[in-house]
Amino acid sequence: MNFARLLAVARKELLQLRRDRLSFGMIVGVPTVELLLFGFAINLDVRHLPAAVLDQANTQESRELVAELASSQVLDLRKHLVAPQEVAALLRRGEISAAVVIPPDFEERLQRGDRPAWQVVVDGSDQSVQAAARQLASFPLATLRNGASAAGNEVEIVNFYNPERKASINTVPGLVGVILTMTMVLFTAMAVVRERERGNLEMLIATPLSPLELTLGKVLPYVGIGLLQVTLILLLGGLVFGVPVRGSLLDVYLAALAFIAASLTLGIFISTVARNQFQAMQLTMFSFLPQVLLSGFMFPFQGMPRQAQWLSELFPLTHFVRLIRAIMLRSASLSEMWPELLPLFAFTALMLSIAVARTKKQLV
Repeated sequence: MNFARLLAVARKELLQLRRDRLSFGMIVGVPTVELLLFGFAINLDVRHLPAAVLDQANTQESRELVAELASSQVLDLRKHLVAPQEVAALLRRGEISAAVVIPPDFEERLQRGDRPAWQVVVDGSDQSVQAAARQLASFPLATLRNGASAAGNEVEIVNFYNPERKASINTVPGLVGVILTMTMVLFTAMAVVRERERGNLEMLIATPLSPLELTLGKVLPYVGIGLLQVTLILLLGGLVFGVPVRGSLLDVYLAALAFIAASLTLGIFISTVARNQFQAMQLTMFSFLPQVLLSGFMFPFQGMPRQAQWLSELFPLTHFVRLIRAIMLRSASLSEMWPELLPLFAFTALMLSIAVARTKKQLV
């Protein structure tokens, strides 16, 4: 072992890293981003869940109960409903995550104590919402302590869409987006960079292809691959974990197609930045981690600070997780979920425009 030669090789490697600005930036950027995400944005203490209240009693005691629930900050009571049918409609469209239902005989139930005096209806497709509802049920509410029996103090948790509280019901739909994010972005970015490394890109430049034709032609085969992956995940999810598809199967594939397009254009953009396959893989992972952590797939979205929520709205995975869970678990239609589709279209158009512009610049 010659330590002089060993140190010379190590010095050469450090010099190469210093010249490779992208790799050097990733050395600092990855731990910085992960630390900030886990330390600042990830919060398991859910607050301000969008909720509605249906007060059918409309008495002083029921209004005091609603006021106490609002002051707990677990629920953000944005809507006051007049009919029970509105609860199911708002939950299906994802406009609320929970609803407080106070029956007409609220005071009588408090006094008699033979059954729960009120209900919290929750969207069971999100486990964090279930946990928040159980936390809310354990709060000591002054309104219920005054002259009410022990049974009257209890709250009934009505779990829509996942009455068995199976974790797979919540996880598998989100995994469709996570797997597509990883594979579509990585495959596309690596494919284009590999062409450049092998010199095949110069051959394509010599053809009468326009930058748009070249860009779309490279990603088109991966659209079919992405749809094939969606089919595989749905089959395995249904056969192995019993995850249902309550909505339209066509809507599932249309939503997946919009998300695949967004992921592929992100991969094309990465390929215009990376100079080799290693850099393409680095940038893919750098874009993958924030999406998974901030999309609401792993951690409750409502528990994040407002700034982290604003940032997560820029990511395609955030909107697709809401879309796929709404269609598969809540029987929502694409027409009801159009506010989540528009950001996917906007992201696709933006990434495609930037990628085509950068490709044109590189061809010139």
